Amino acid sequence: MTILVAGSTGLVGGNIVEHLAGKGGEVLALTRAPEHAELPEGIVPVKGDISDIGAMRSALKGVDTLFLLVPNVLGEHTYVLQALSVAREIGIKGIVYLSVFRAEDYVDVPHFSSKYSAEQMIEQVDLPATILRPAYFIQNDAWQKEPLLSQGVYAMPIGNQGISMVDARDIGEAAALELLRRERSHDSLPSETYTLVGPDVIDGETACSIWAEVLGRPIRYGGDDLNGFETCLKSVAPEWMAYDMRLMMRRYQQDGAIAVSADIARLTELLGRPLRSYRDFAAASAAEWGGH
Repeated sequence: MTILVAGSTGLVGGNIVEHLAGKGGEVLALTRAPEHAELPEGIVPVKGDISDIGAMRSALKGVDTLFLLVPNVLGEHTYVLQALSVAREIGIKGIVYLSVFRAEDYVDVPHFSSKYSAEQMIEQVDLPATILRPAYFIQNDAWQKEPLLSQGVYAMPIGNQGISMVDARDIGEAAALELLRRERSHDSLPSETYTLVGPDVIDGETACSIWAEVLGRPIRYGGDDLNGFETCLKSVAPEWMAYDMRLMMRRYQQDGAIAVSADIARLTELLGRPLRSYRDFAAASAAEWGGH
């Protein structure tokens, strides 16, 4: 039994390997710098990069099940299709692929469109895969610490339509469960798709209300200014990425990203417990930030 986790040192991948540690079999963590990887005991680092076909072919030798996360990079569309093709060539028994909620609708957002292309490939060539479609990560709002504490502002321009934000820890656990289910099966299993969401719908004003409660101070919404959002992001990220994020926020403002009750119920059943809420994250963050 061998599982390879691509993206093993990131937010989601780190949660996955934590859940897989000690569950039996061999778990390999794909990383560009094995010597620096901080992994749970028993997880084996493997040198490789999702953009390197030769490295992927080498890393996938002897692997039965693959977790595939391709980050938001300029070559994402090419890299994900190549990785899926290499996995297909070796006859992989199972794949768990991290896509995004509403990928088929937000086709004007580059990283959504790339992920939807991967979903289409999985369907058309009949790969044995579980597609996980997470909404906006709750943990993205850790970046709000400075404006919340210094200015009393929630500055993420998510609009007023609402998003069923999901905790990255729930994503990691769901991915680990699906990896183990596919790995432990004698044969390849049929395709599955899970929408990964949280139990609440969060918009700008709701987020402000929650932060005001947990921080014990007034918090106002910074508004829907996408020009300012893009300009701010360009100071810390490449221009193409800042524009990609602007396009995503524009769609959130226009259309929202709200889950149906069946999605929430299905994920709750998979995890066997209630889903983590935005309020849980905010309360824990407020406690952590208390002395700062």
